[in-house]
Amino acid sequence: MAKKDYYEVLGVGRNATADELKKAYRKLALQYHPDRNPGDKEAEEKFKEAAEAYDVLSNSEKKAKYDQFGHAAFEGGAGGYGGGMDMNDIFSHFGDIFGDLFGGGGGFGGFGGFGGSASGRRARTTNRGSNLRIKVKLTLEEIDKGAEKKIKVAKYVPCKTCSGSGARNNSMETCSHCHGSGVVTEVRRTILGQMQTQSVCPQCGGQGQIIKDKCPDCNGEGIVRSEEIININIPAGVTDGMQLSMQGKGNAAARGGVPGDLIVLIEEIPHENFERQETNLYYNAFITFSQAAMGASIEIPTLTGKVKVKIDAGTPSGKVIRLKGKGLPEVNGYRRGDLLVSLNVWVPKSLSREEKEILTKLDKQPNFQPTPSKQERGFFDKMKDLFN
Repeated sequence: MAKKDYYEVLGVGRNATADELKKAYRKLALQYHPDRNPGDKEAEEKFKEAAEAYDVLSNSEKKAKYDQFGHAAFEGGAGGYGGGMDMNDIFSHFGDIFGDLFGGGGGFGGFGGFGGSASGRRARTTNRGSNLRIKVKLTLEEIDKGAEKKIKVAKYVPCKTCSGSGARNNSMETCSHCHGSGVVTEVRRTILGQMQTQSVCPQCGGQGQIIKDKCPDCNGEGIVRSEEIININIPAGVTDGMQLSMQGKGNAAARGGVPGDLIVLIEEIPHENFERQETNLYYNAFITFSQAAMGASIEIPTLTGKVKVKIDAGTPSGKVIRLKGKGLPEVNGYRRGDLLVSLNVWVPKSLSREEKEILTKLDKQPNFQPTPSKQERGFFDKMKDLFN
């Protein structure tokens, strides 16, 4: 099952401040805390999910990686919990938050007075545009150096007539139901003390303002369908299936909200010469029997041109030569993989009469009789054992 976007988990925008992230996490921790939802497995999972999202987004280094690569940045368990943290780990990791939220120790003690005299208003709801997803095909040569692509994308953009407000001639008025706050507040008494809850204003949808006269071009939405050419800078070393995130390049949001992101899915085009495994490349080179027997110098293709490789006399078929640094770079790294060349002796499928006569004579010569070394015999013994 695909992981949810961390920003969506916490209910914040991509430009959320550290304070906003903390407040959003505190709210979810309060809602799904296990002491408040005993035995509720779904609440427990949401509690862990919120902790994972906050752990990544509150750390500037992890956040930067996540903003660019999404969940792929932490494949293999780097960053985030990946389901491996239990409740005690979470309480230990965020002790400073739970200490003042739940009265210390990660428990629910002392909660009865929380919010009893809470004051202040929640910020107005900000619309967020939806994310866009596109696929970009790359050759290995482009992956080796990095690439810049210009892509035409059909998307929602702010309406030029009303500058994205949705109102003709900026005809807006303050919502009379929430008085411009975007939320309505309810205070009630419970066995845990006085509780204050807030919800989105049903009259203005959390905007705090109401349109008096809708823009005729966008019908009050503030966005229209259009096309945009977007420059995409793809770093070297990306892998097939990796997703890159371009903040704010997705669909525009209704009535001046925050635009969504553009998610770029990388698709690697199969190469005619090379097979790829992570940063290493693999190439099959075919040589003649005489080249294997007497030695030779052959040309091997690489992503940046051909290189000459020396073949020693007596080279057996299947020998692998490693060309250091001729593979692909690590994405956002400094190491480069290798090119591994497998040397395969070419055996003709049909022979002329003259060729058969020559080979028959050679076959009777002492040097052409199999004389495997101890190491080679050991290899065959192991192979024989596999089939016994």
